[in-house]
Amino acid sequence: MVEILKKFGISGTVTPIGSGHINKTYKIGSSYILQRINNKVFTRPEDIASNLEHAQQHLAKHHRDYLFIAPVRGLVYDDEGYPWRLYPYIENSYTIDETNNVDQAYDAAKCFGRFGKFMKGADLSQYKPTIHRFHDLSLRYDQFELALASTTIETRIIAAKEIEAAIRHKNIVDHYNSIIKSNTLKPGIFHNDTKINNVLFDGTSRKAIAVIDLDTVMEGYFIYDLGDLVRTVVSPVSEEEKDLDKIVVRKEFYDAMIDGYLSEMQDADRSLASFAGIMMTYIMAIRFLADYLRGNTYYHVNYPDQNLVRAKNQLRLVELLQQVGK
Repeated sequence: MVEILKKFGISGTVTPIGSGHINKTYKIGSSYILQRINNKVFTRPEDIASNLEHAQQHLAKHHRDYLFIAPVRGLVYDDEGYPWRLYPYIENSYTIDETNNVDQAYDAAKCFGRFGKFMKGADLSQYKPTIHRFHDLSLRYDQFELALASTTIETRIIAAKEIEAAIRHKNIVDHYNSIIKSNTLKPGIFHNDTKINNVLFDGTSRKAIAVIDLDTVMEGYFIYDLGDLVRTVVSPVSEEEKDLDKIVVRKEFYDAMIDGYLSEMQDADRSLASFAGIMMTYIMAIRFLADYLRGNTYYHVNYPDQNLVRAKNQLRLVELLQQVGK
């Protein structure tokens, strides 16, 4: 850590912060945020840096007053080959890991929607995928089928109900494919990882002021951003909850997120807004289930059936979200 600080030409007390599972993040004194990129997940960190530079230039040209928290300089590498980057610390700001406040849900959705709106007109050819086909539901279903075909008979028996539910909902994949092929959705540059803790709130106004954790800023569709926020906020319990009776759709939160996002992305197809949450919840369900079938090779687990619990949880939420639109 001392050597990294020297390379950036800074000093200060180092305090671990954040709750992210991918990168390691530290506050340096009262001026900086230092972050180590997980290059096992992001195998080409230079593409992240390039994407952020292009986004910064686009926003500076077209939306000068927009708060885009870009790194203060290029990547620095440590002796183990890990890339590090340095951000300015925004005074009097905070993040949250969960919300029981409808206004926070609305503001977060509005904040992500504003970012998508302000990135319109960006040259898509300048941006590279930092995770290949990250939210491509067709690919994720193929990966699920491959995992199912190669798993053990015992694992198939244990996960029989979840496998049946995943296959039963394949119409979600078919609908997604038809939407993409119809060119109904317009590609753009989006955040692509819209958790509530990736929004920065102002300590005085309590309003959302910026999106953070920008590793997945790349080409995508608005349903990815709106959908993942709905998925992670609409229920009062997380994807780790084992008691399925605790999984509910908080309709007031759901409506607030739809309204907040579309208040900025006004030309987004509102008829697809309800599909966004269903699609992104289903994609996570089959990703968790596929990882369980593979033997838990991707997601970190604290007990053997954790990915199966996550899949069961998300499949239940898919069913509840489908009922909202009826």
